Amino acid sequence: MENIEMNQKAVKVLEEWDPFQLGEGNYDTEAADVVAALQGIDDPSNLAKVIQAVYEHSYEQWIPFEHCVEMAYKLIAIKFEAKCII
Repeated sequence: MENIEMNQKAVKVLEEWDPFQLGEGNYDTEAADVVAALQGIDDPSNLAKVIQAVYEHSYEQWIPFEHCVEMAYKLIAIKFEAKCII
């Protein structure tokens, strides 16, 4: 899987998450920020902190950390799947 395909999968997962029930397509900026952070982060806790901060900054609403950790694990799984496919 190429990096572009990995990014597309990660964005799709983030859009489907819809933490504030706004509907798909309302999180483009946040998804882009999180996917950019995903490039350099392999630790789920660190990625979860970024996810929580990005969404809180945009919407001024707090997402429980455990929800962010769940999303971080999904995104890191996509990242490692991309690395394993040659």
